[in-house]
Amino acid sequence: MDLSAQLITWYEENKRDLPWRNTTNPYHIWLSEIILQQTRVDQGLSYYNKFISHYPTVDLLANTNEDEVLKLWQGLGYYSRARNLHASAKIIHTQFNNIFPSTHKEVLALKGVGEYTAAAITSFAYNLPFAVIDGNVYRVLSRIFGIETAIDSSEGKNIFKNLAQELLNTNDPSTHNQAIMEFGALQCKPKKPNCEDCPFRLECVALKEDLIGTLPFKEKKIKQRNRYFNYLIIENENSIYIKKRGENDIWQGLFDFPLIETEKEITDISKLDLNILNSKLSNETYIYKGVSQEYKHILSHQKIYAKFWRIELKSPIKIKAPHIIIKKGELTKYPVPKLIDNYMVTTNFSTSE
Repeated sequence: MDLSAQLITWYEENKRDLPWRNTTNPYHIWLSEIILQQTRVDQGLSYYNKFISHYPTVDLLANTNEDEVLKLWQGLGYYSRARNLHASAKIIHTQFNNIFPSTHKEVLALKGVGEYTAAAITSFAYNLPFAVIDGNVYRVLSRIFGIETAIDSSEGKNIFKNLAQELLNTNDPSTHNQAIMEFGALQCKPKKPNCEDCPFRLECVALKEDLIGTLPFKEKKIKQRNRYFNYLIIENENSIYIKKRGENDIWQGLFDFPLIETEKEITDISKLDLNILNSKLSNETYIYKGVSQEYKHILSHQKIYAKFWRIELKSPIKIKAPHIIIKKGELTKYPVPKLIDNYMVTTNFSTSE
């Protein structure tokens, strides 16, 4: 079975017309690959176009500030990707004189670039013979060859890496890599794959042995924990209090409201310790305006249940870092988590009185 030839034939007939496939510009390919980590193509496409429009060259990306990058990234999630993107752009700017590195080793050394991304960039931009291994590739190879070894085990990773490299068309690694990933995305899908019209239906072990629904196999299950966020919308005339999130937690570098995290859901504001700025808030210092509905936000390792408690100050109070005071209408200028953006949109917050 000449798997590569069959994949490429299928690819030429079925591939999607995507902008990063019509270029060998390594900067553009790198942008697309970072954006498409943990992101569907239909969602990532608009972000790719925005980044290319705002930062058509790597030096423009390197010389902007992180807040602007995070604001442009807003809504994509996994914000470490954006921070790594910006950090690597600075490295390319200073160490490579704005010329994207051209070896696998140099590309792999960039922040946020792992084995898969390095293989993708170097094969697509420079046609170097490095096989890509992503979720699509794991799925295609595990099903066709009937490999039941867990893809998240050390043994499994080595098996799939060696097999992918062995099958790679070294004369045209770029097209081969694009083809096998596209095949996994469109044909050999996680659910309801098109097995009846598959070029490998006669060879596919998973189809023969009724293993389509179980392959690829993972041995580890992600454990999620519940978190309860109580955001304080503290207003004084036309000003509000916000803060920049620090390290060692989700949404690093983004802005949100003063936050009180509790071990369980809170339904009464009197149960919250409002000593969150510098002054202990009490009935003498604020007017309680009500609480929002609960907003649920699901991340890979945690579920967040958030409420927004609105408080109107009778007079300004002191603050301490990382809190700052801004005009209410300026909030849309700051990069915020999707959870905060959802609240702002559903309540028309930035323009509401």
